[in-house]
Amino acid sequence: MTFDKEYFNIGYLDRLSYRDTVIHRLDSRAKVIATTIFIITVISYPKYEVISLVPFFIFPVLLITLSDTPFKFVLKKILVVSPFAVFIGIFNPLFDTRTVTLAHNALISAGWISLLSIMMKFALTISAAILLVATTSFPGVCNALQRLGIPAPFTSQLFFLYRYIFVLMEEAMRIVRARDLRSFGNRGTGIKVFARLIGILLVRTFERAERIYEAMLSRGFGGNMPSMRQFRFTISDAVFVFLTMAFFFALRFYNITEMIGRLIQGITV
Repeated sequence: MTFDKEYFNIGYLDRLSYRDTVIHRLDSRAKVIATTIFIITVISYPKYEVISLVPFFIFPVLLITLSDTPFKFVLKKILVVSPFAVFIGIFNPLFDTRTVTLAHNALISAGWISLLSIMMKFALTISAAILLVATTSFPGVCNALQRLGIPAPFTSQLFFLYRYIFVLMEEAMRIVRARDLRSFGNRGTGIKVFARLIGILLVRTFERAERIYEAMLSRGFGGNMPSMRQFRFTISDAVFVFLTMAFFFALRFYNITEMIGRLIQGITV
């Protein structure tokens, strides 16, 4: 994948947030609250819980379906960052060698179960975060956090971090294109050239940051990120938050999978 294609792929989440679906029309605060509760509930499970995490996949699947978000896109983003989760849990089977008994007296290392639990928690939390941005936009999430009482300096830093990634990428694109136009074959691809390009990008970043800061001061920036959009927390937003909280509460404190298993077993018998 080329550098230009990677650049335009970064903003694809924001383009998804412009759609008009039942999830997109919800207030951003409702989606932030629901996603936060979902993530806290998922990570609250012990490290050997696996089966109890399976029903939680209903939440991201419903969001993908109702928001018309491409499933392949979400799956691709999860796979891109999955090596970090693998690196965290890959040593569990080596250090946690205790054996546990599964169905039909099958034995398995407890380390493999904890590794699977980590991967499932990772997939659930990352998919929820991706869907939050895909249905709200990153500036919308920052605005929702600020209206929920998060300090303005924190939300402003998050917004600037996201906004000026694109500015930094544009500067990098100019440098890479200039190198491509001045190189022939494999020339200009060594480590020395790469180090010089990084240095040039760093200098340009400092210069651009100073110009942006002076422009913001001249326009009266006071630390807050104002929005022209009018937000209203309606009854439908409250119903969405209530239903998601009730669903997560039921999954967390009641063994739904065991109930379903007993029900199926009773029907088959």
